[in-house]
Parts: sequence; C-alpha cells; structure tokens
Amino acid sequence: MIVRERILALDLLRGVALAGILVMNIQSFSMPSAAYINPTAYGDLTAWNKWVWIISHIVASGKFMSIFSILFGAGVLIFIENAISRGDHAARLHFRRMGWLLLFGMIHGYLLWSGDILVCYSLCGMLIWFFRNRSADRLLRAAFIFFLIPMLLGILWAFTMPFWDAGSVESMLETWSPDAKSISLIVERMRGGWLEQMKVRVPHTISMQTTVFMAETAWRVISMMLLGMFLLKREVLTAKRSRSFYTRMTLIGLFSGYLLSAIGVWMNFHKGWTLEYSMFLGGQFNYVGSLAVALGYIGLLMLIVKSDRFQVFTRAFSALGRTAFSNYIFQTLICTLIFYGTGLGLFGSVERKYHLLIVFGIWILQILLTTLWLNRFRQGPLEWLWRRLSYRRS
Repeated sequence: MIVRERILALDLLRGVALAGILVMNIQSFSMPSAAYINPTAYGDLTAWNKWVWIISHIVASGKFMSIFSILFGAGVLIFIENAISRGDHAARLHFRRMGWLLLFGMIHGYLLWSGDILVCYSLCGMLIWFFRNRSADRLLRAAFIFFLIPMLLGILWAFTMPFWDAGSVESMLETWSPDAKSISLIVERMRGGWLEQMKVRVPHTISMQTTVFMAETAWRVISMMLLGMFLLKREVLTAKRSRSFYTRMTLIGLFSGYLLSAIGVWMNFHKGWTLEYSMFLGGQFNYVGSLAVALGYIGLLMLIVKSDRFQVFTRAFSALGRTAFSNYIFQTLICTLIFYGTGLGLFGSVERKYHLLIVFGIWILQILLTTLWLNRFRQGPLEWLWRRLSYRRS
C-alpha cells in the first residue's frame, strides 16, 4: 500500500473532524476547564443552555477526536510506507517529524491553550511506530486492549474511592466541581493579561500532559491510532468498500452510539452529576458510544465521497482537511482572541446557547480563508513548516 497522491476521503474526514472538534473545545476556551467534564460546574444549565449541551455532548463529545486520532494513525502508516518506497530512512524521518510536533504542541499548550492535543499525538505517534508491520487483525486486537484500559481504570477508581483518604477526595472534588472562590479567580485571570492567564494555563497544561495523559488520553489515542491503521489496511478509510458496507456501518454506528451516549447523559442527570458516580462511571457510556458514533460518521462520509451530490460540501471540508494543522492552531487564535483578556475578554460570560453560533461563524471563516489560501498554495503554512523541518537533513 503506497499512496503517492492525496486521498479525497481522508481529507474530507480530517476536515469534518477538525470542524466537529470545535463544538466541544469551545467550552474549554470560554469556561473554566471543569465545565468540560462536568456541565454543572459552571454556567447556566437550564432551557436552551441545557439542550445545547446535551445535543453537543451526544453528537460531538469524543466522536470527532476519535476520527482525528484514527486518521492520524492512518497518516503515520502512509508516511512510513511512502518513505520506505522512496528509499528514505523512515525511522529517522518519522521520529524527527513527531519530535517537531512535540515542540509545536508544547508551545501551543503552554503559551496559548491548555487543551492542546499535539503533545499527546506526538508521543503516541512515536509509540505506534512499533506496530507498523503488524497485520490488520493484530492491530485490531491491540486497539481493543488499549481501548479497555481507561474503562478498567475508571471502574477501579470508582469502587476504591470509599477507601481514599480525605485529602485525595477533596483534591478530586476541586477538579470536578471547584468552589465559587476558585471559579472567580480563574475567570478573573483568564480575562486578564497574558501573564495572568499563564497562572491558570500552565498548571492545567501540566495536568493534561501528566495525570490526564496517563490515566486516559494516551490509552484512548493509541487505541484510535491503531484502529486507524487497521481501517486503512482494510481500505475502509479510502471509500473503496461497497455502498452497502458503508450504509450498515453508518446505521449501526450512529444508532448504537447515540443511544449509549444518551443513556449516559440521562444517568448523569439522574445521579445529580455527583463526583462518586459521574467522575469515573458516568462517562463510560459515552466513552464506548463515541467510538460507535465515530465509525458511523466515517461510514456516512464515505457514502458522501462515493456520491456526486455533495461536491460543494466535499470541496469545502476537504480543504480544511488539507490544512488541518494550520486550522487547528487558527481555531485557538480565534477563540483566545474572543474569550481571553488579550482579546475581547468574554471568558465566562457567554452562555452555552450562543456557543454554536460562534462555532458556525468560525467554520465559515476558516472555509473561506482556507479556500483562498489553497488557490495560491499547495498546503497550509504550518504543514509547509512541519514538512521542511522534518525533511531538513534527509
């Protein structure tokens, strides 16, 4: 499997995933981080605000990040095999490429936004190198094992919490539902200057790259990357399977995934979003459901690629996919300009019901600017820079 030209299906998937990620990330940009995992931690959660959160969670939470991770794994495999076919030193190129991504992620996470995923992708991308020659079946088994680990850890922590010391429980509660004083301080600092924001951003970035990374993110991302390698080998991601295959994939994935995520939402509200239930057990339904929905979305987008009826949609979002790295950072720049004190300073003051309006506006802006850019250039500015740095000595 040697891929010399860009694959439209992969670009479309990547573009839609990038756009969909913002539906959830907008909460991290606009509110204290606790609101991302616990909607009752901050902001009004009634009427339209509640329904916007519920729909966003069921439709987007974990779904588009799964697709993005799947595509990253597939992209790594394509990169390695193309390097080998050209006679390049594949290992040196791959690890240098991941090394530069690590640096980009550190800059992004510590200087701009603590929700960065690039550091995680670079580290997990280094690890999946060692799976590059595995058969499709072995990749699928490995993906399943990695996928199970966060679930088992969550169950373990939930059932051992009664035996934790008071200090550990209090620390976890502060993460899950900060008190009014902590929330007020976070909002004040994020509305302040860049140095004030660093007092919030740096500790949260460290937590994301250590505790959260080891407890959940790394296992999930590695699992999805390996799944992406499997799906590429099985030609699922390149729209080469039959329409009936993708139709079944879409219907089964979306029905089962939406159902599981919806049950999870109902259970969390029923339990009152308590630390004891919702922190570790309440997310399990969406954890599994998000994978099913991600596969359903992949099936649906492959059907769109195989059809001639959605060319405007395909062109627009495949353009985003070709420039995903640049547009991922561009989303950060736009959102920090809107919400942080170095810009409009709207952090903590925009209700959830307006989030989607901002997201739609950013989508339109990115599609327009990206289309204009690609009329003159072959790739995005950060894609160009990343490639130049990666191939510098090769």
